[in-house]
Order: sequence, then structure tokens, then C-alpha cells
Amino acid sequence: MKKIPLLLMGCGGVGRQLLHHIVSCRPLHSKQGIRLRVVGVCDSNSLVLASDVSTKELDDASLMEVCRIKSSGSSLHSLSNFGDCQVFSGQEVVKKAIDIADRFGKSTGLAFVDCSASSKTVEVLNQVADLGCCVVLANKKPLTASLEAYDKLVSHPRRIRHESTVGAGLPVIASLNRMISCGDPIHCIIGSLSGTFGYVMSELENGKPFSKVVNAAKSLGYTEPDPRDDLSGMDVARKGLILARLLGHRLSLENIKIESLYPLEMAPNVLPVEDFLVNGLPLLDKDIQDRITKASSKGKVLRYVCLIENNRCEVGIQELEKDSPLGRLRGSDNLLEIYSRCYREQPLVIQGAGAGNDTTAAGVLADILDFQDLFS
Repeated sequence: MKKIPLLLMGCGGVGRQLLHHIVSCRPLHSKQGIRLRVVGVCDSNSLVLASDVSTKELDDASLMEVCRIKSSGSSLHSLSNFGDCQVFSGQEVVKKAIDIADRFGKSTGLAFVDCSASSKTVEVLNQVADLGCCVVLANKKPLTASLEAYDKLVSHPRRIRHESTVGAGLPVIASLNRMISCGDPIHCIIGSLSGTFGYVMSELENGKPFSKVVNAAKSLGYTEPDPRDDLSGMDVARKGLILARLLGHRLSLENIKIESLYPLEMAPNVLPVEDFLVNGLPLLDKDIQDRITKASSKGKVLRYVCLIENNRCEVGIQELEKDSPLGRLRGSDNLLEIYSRCYREQPLVIQGAGAGNDTTAAGVLADILDFQDLFS
């Protein structure tokens, strides 16, 4: 039985779903001769470790208790009296996590998994990669940090996986890496990388006002509690930057043209979320409808897309042909059109569910298992 020690950072929706996947897949992995041995789980304040990480793991009951506690909004610190585990808090968290990485990096290896949403994990990830550990990311922020930090992180290509940072579980990163490694130059990528924007733009085609569509998307759980977190375009820009850097473009977020679907005077630091939903959104209806009407008069449709071409990356609304893959897109799916030497006239199209905790966590799990040959 090949055992893969694992330490998880981040116990939000994706992190908890990953733990559920690990537990539910025990019978399957046993048949495959694999055991994912979760030795530690941490949130922003606390780290829970097995009592002896060298020989023991957090059992499945402890992992489910972690999920229950975090779902209730509590801290992992409350696990200090639960089962056979040890809990660290404050400044001890990072120090202990690095100690664990150092110990396993010199022996069996360790899968260090970042399912947080923090911009502060990049330094830890670089340290554990230097120590010989494998790094798996669902968190986009380390890959969109400074170019210096990015270069250091990806300098260990055999020990880093981040498929779930773009398109959740869709094979976007893997497909691009295969094309790059076989010498098929990629000229252009254009894609709908947000389930929220995909839903909004396709619903607008049905004649519904922008304000009502956004409120409906919020009620369906397609947006963050404050929809402006999605409508700002920043999440799409981060995904675009990850893809652009993968293609070799030396870009930072500051170099990306980002179209927000709300003006600065409606920003979160100016207008409370309820005021934005009730009073702000309806003021945007006419402008959006005018753009839809203009595009329709040309036989085109509007899509919120990311475009990477000629060493530039931009995100925003574009008019597209109705019969193009993106023009035909409906609902919350992600879709990318990839143009290269081999796919010059007919692009490589990748489409499917590109959001959701279940899909994203499944992609993370697949990335972890992709490392199995590196573990002794």
C-alpha cells in the first residue's frame, strides 16, 4: 500500500469537500493500492495534527469533525479535546507546518495542499517546495503574486499542480501543458471563465433586466454573498493571468485590462451590499440593455470573456458571433477556445462545469493522486 502524507491548508467549502472526497474514496483507493494519510489540517488561526505524524494520521472521524466544526463557523482550536490529535495556534501554525514539511520532505514526501483564499500562503508554499514537498493549489492568489514569487513557485514543475485554479476540474492546465511541451505554439485563448458571468450573460439574452438576473444568480448561489466580488472581474483576471503566465507572458495583474460591471461609486467601500442590490443595480439596466441591442443588431451576442493574445490579457464584455462556441454557450458552464498551429481554423474547445466546491475538490484530489509515483 503506497501511503501519501497530506497537509491541508484551508477549510472553506473546497477544503471541506476535499476531505469528504478523501473519506468517500477510501474503498476505491484501497483497490488502487493508495492511502491518503491526512496528517494535518489548518485554517487561518489553528493547525490540527495527528498525535505522531510519522506513524499516525487524522482518522476519518476526526476529518468529519473538522468539516462539521468549520461548517458551523467555529475555529479548529475547538478540536483540542477531540480524539488523538494536537492543536497549535497563532504563530505556531506556520512554524509547525514548515517543520512537518521539512520532516517529510527528507523522507517519504508530503502533499501540501492550499485550498485557502489567502494571498499570504505563497511564502509558505515556496518554502515547502524547496524542502522537497509536492504542492497542490486550488488557491489562485499564489500564482498571481509578484513575478518573483511566481517564478520561484513554478521552478519545481514536477512537484506543483494547480489544475483547479482555472476551470475547477476541467483539464485546462493539463491540456495547455501538453500542447506547450509538444511544440504546438498557442496563439490565442478566449474563454468564459466564470460560471456567474456565464449565467448572467445568457439570461440577459432572454430579455431579462440585468438587476433581476444578478439577484436571481445570488439567490441560486452562483455569486458571492456580495455579487460585486464576481462583477468586478478580478476573479476572471486572476484566472487569465495564470493562463497567460503559463504561456510565458511576463504579466502581472496591473497589466490586465479589467472591465467591472459596476462603477466606482457603487464599490463595496461606498455602497452597502443591500443598497447595491436594491437601488444600485437597477441604474445599470439601461446601459447593459443598450449594449445587448447593439450587438443583436449585428447578429452577435455579448459574453464576458478573458482574451489572451499578442502578450496581452484583458477581461470584459465582447461581442461574439452567435454560432461560435462561446456564442452558443448557455448557463454557468466554463468554455475555452484555444487557437494554436494545430488548432488554427477549428479551436480546441474545453467546456464543462467550471465552478462549485464538488468539482473543484475533485480536481484537487486528482492532482494529489497525480503525484503518487513521487512518493516512496
